[in-house]
Amino acid sequence: MQTVGYYNGTLAPLDELMIPATDRALYFGDGCYDATTFKNNVAFALEDHLDRFYNSCRLLEIEFPLTRSELKDKLYQVIDANESDTGMLYWQTSRGSGLRNHLFPEDSQPNLLIFTAPFGLIPFDAEFKLISREDTRFLHCNIKTLNLLPNVIASQRAKEAGCQEVVFHRGERVTECGHSNILILKDGVLCTPPRDNLILPGITLKHLLELAKENNIPTSEAPFTMDELRAADEVIVSSSACLGIRAVELDGQPVGGKDLATLQVLQQAYAKKYEADVQSR
Repeated sequence: MQTVGYYNGTLAPLDELMIPATDRALYFGDGCYDATTFKNNVAFALEDHLDRFYNSCRLLEIEFPLTRSELKDKLYQVIDANESDTGMLYWQTSRGSGLRNHLFPEDSQPNLLIFTAPFGLIPFDAEFKLISREDTRFLHCNIKTLNLLPNVIASQRAKEAGCQEVVFHRGERVTECGHSNILILKDGVLCTPPRDNLILPGITLKHLLELAKENNIPTSEAPFTMDELRAADEVIVSSSACLGIRAVELDGQPVGGKDLATLQVLQQAYAKKYEADVQSR
């Protein structure tokens, strides 16, 4: 089984997996998720992703029943059933199942869905083109919720414009991308928006800040504007799929291209970190 799925104890090819119509993920998006890559059948930075997953459950008041150890066992059960030793690992929980009712179900346990899919990291020498879009999402973007419709629409607009990502902004304040975080290099400083309720606390973002400090690159976590983004020495997109990729265009105008040396220090450090982390469980 190359693409494997798991749902509440059943392991099967993903396109054969059966999920009940009463799962609250289907009609409310009432749940949260996380995802990471794996290589050599080892999930990358799994503890960081589990931290974020359990925090999302807490913020959504979902009483997820499995311990970290139990959940890790289930995740690796799916990885090990996958034919490829490299790919993407995704898991989500919903609040449970029941007839449609806005109130929390009283007699239902959270549902767990896990699957793997073929996937490869975006190479470090890739270059992204971006568009900008007003951020009209709700005020809890720090929760990795299943409710991603604004991100879906914005990502489609980016594709139609021949771009790889969209930069959200609230007024002039930059928040994040459609499915990534956004960072900039300016005067040798790695800058990111604050990890507050307006952005997802990205695991790759966290790692880039740590790697910057390890390599004596100053960091700043503070709001910056669209004008500051346009004037940055480098614009960087980060996610589980792209571990720090430079953007070269925003809304049809060139950006960055002034501090590739510093970006390459971060990229090389991240490549080393990634390979070390996926050697063994």
